[in-house]
Amino acid sequence: MKQRWIIGSIAALGALFTAPVFAAEEVVVYTAFETDVLAKYKIAFEKANPDIEIKWVRDSTGIMTAKLLAEKNNPRAEVVWGLAGSSMALLKRSGILKPYSPKGVENLRTSMIDPEENKAWYGNDAWFNAICFNEYVAKQYNLPKPTSWDDLLKPVYKGHIAMPNPASSGTGYMQVSAWLQTMGEDKGWKYMAKLDDNIAHYTHSGSKPCVQAGMGEVAIGVSMALRGAKLKTQGAPLDVILPAGGIGWESEAVGLVKPSATAKRVVDWSISKQANELYNESYALVGHKDVSKAVKNYPNVQEAMVAMDFSKMANDRKDVLHTWSEKFDSKSEAR
Repeated sequence: MKQRWIIGSIAALGALFTAPVFAAEEVVVYTAFETDVLAKYKIAFEKANPDIEIKWVRDSTGIMTAKLLAEKNNPRAEVVWGLAGSSMALLKRSGILKPYSPKGVENLRTSMIDPEENKAWYGNDAWFNAICFNEYVAKQYNLPKPTSWDDLLKPVYKGHIAMPNPASSGTGYMQVSAWLQTMGEDKGWKYMAKLDDNIAHYTHSGSKPCVQAGMGEVAIGVSMALRGAKLKTQGAPLDVILPAGGIGWESEAVGLVKPSATAKRVVDWSISKQANELYNESYALVGHKDVSKAVKNYPNVQEAMVAMDFSKMANDRKDVLHTWSEKFDSKSEAR
């Protein structure tokens, strides 16, 4: 009996020492990052921080922004990581994002962080729109290659264009804002009214118009240049065009909702050089000053960038989306 007790005690002691010393603390992170990068960022972060586990909650930019605003009085997110800068400005103004200066902030490009005092958001990468043009479909329908935004108004493109709905897609809202800021309010709305005549449909995803162009469902997708570059690399018959008139851009950013020590570590890591090297695998322009390498089939966006006022985008968002929805929402795809 004594021998059994000793053996049992040794087994119990062994189990104690082989069991995990701690359970990883879960952090809820709201994001609009493309789904194909979430696992990569999660694995890298948790390897560097084995005591923390990320729980992603993901949706498109517009829907995620609305969700955060709706949860203002009872926030469920602890960190927002991978949401458009204009949305982050709105969340800060609404009191949802808390001011925080993460470790390593001095290494970031100043053009990609919160320009106001009591900074609350920091750019991870910059993303751009382009024209994703299916050369095979264009040949079938004898469609010329567009080289400017004005070209898309030509009657030959009627029914051949898709673009994102700005009310549900940050990519779509960024494009609408870019037209309004570069053309002026009056001319911008008139341009979109003429463009609407040629639109086949509006999608609820920023990358979907380019995906549809890559699959030949439409000839032209006004969509994310990143998605176009990826699809072209994978063999899609796409040309990724930066149209004359310049391209709008946004910065996917990170910010703190609940100022716990654990949530702060997520923000700190998200602006680190290691994290930026991961962003740079997909994005040619990232937040860290010392991280930069070319992305295959990605156009030279820096030469085509227009000046964007993110604060104006945040302040005008409600009115712009109301006007756009009244004018053009009837062509949106069903959710």
